[in-house]
Amino acid sequence: MSGLLEVQGLSKQFVSHRGPFRPSRSMYAVNNVSFDVPKGRVVGVVGESGCGKSTLARLILRLIEPSSGAVRFDGLDLLAQRPSEMRRLRAHMQMVFQDPYSAIDPRYTIAEAVIEPFQIQGTRFAAAEATATATALLEMVGLSTQLATSYPHQLSGGQKQRVGIARALALKPALLVLDEPTASLDVSVQAQIINLLEQLRDELKLTYLFISHDLALVKYFCDEVLVMYLGRVVEALPNTDAPARHPYTRTLLDSTFEPDPKQRRQIAPLAGEVPSPFDLPPGCAFAERCPLASERCRIETPILSNADGGHAVACHHPA
Repeated sequence: MSGLLEVQGLSKQFVSHRGPFRPSRSMYAVNNVSFDVPKGRVVGVVGESGCGKSTLARLILRLIEPSSGAVRFDGLDLLAQRPSEMRRLRAHMQMVFQDPYSAIDPRYTIAEAVIEPFQIQGTRFAAAEATATATALLEMVGLSTQLATSYPHQLSGGQKQRVGIARALALKPALLVLDEPTASLDVSVQAQIINLLEQLRDELKLTYLFISHDLALVKYFCDEVLVMYLGRVVEALPNTDAPARHPYTRTLLDSTFEPDPKQRRQIAPLAGEVPSPFDLPPGCAFAERCPLASERCRIETPILSNADGGHAVACHHPA
């Protein structure tokens, strides 16, 4: 199974400019991240808010420029492409955004919103062809074609997210980057969106990079899982049945809600505070919150290294 997306040593450094009462500071939102997304697979990226997941998504699609590293899509080096070439390539890799309320231009009808990708790529339709294309896209994501003349404020959050998915699929991409596509939706609507994504993946042979803060959802929906903490990948699970080896991943798993009262467990909260990304301590960034931390953890930064079965973990004391 070949890799559709290859990410190598990807980093993004942000700098806050000096002010009258503060010095200039810098931080890495994404720090030396490497992974592959094979064709037809769903790779999940999970972590707390602020760990760099959304920045990673935008770096992969080159919506923002990286500080270092490489991104290859179907063998092409994306960072070497000119803007005109990137526009052409983006037809093959699309993004579904977290907030469906702000992702659609409120001045557009729903039909105009789902046709917009064709206009950006320079495709021109006759009125009848545009209507037929919009109708087919809405039907693909389970929406009534009567919504074609509606405006975004007339739709529910779940319907807006389906419009976002339809728009992302308009140009028949090979890769979809899903940036927390269910985070702002009710639980019942979340299940409908996940079922839709599963159906579309099978029908259209899609590849997904699925970003979420919900490890339970990622374990259900994804084939492989990357766990991020303060810009770094701290664990890469080759499949969702692989036991967590990093203390941070185990903490995320332990904090998931179990609907069955008989299966619920006592959650031991983490001690300590998340360090500032502008002033990371030496060694492991998780050390001050980790119950297994040793003096080595506070001095030496652990390297993400593969173990048996391709299960990689960046920890001096993995389980």
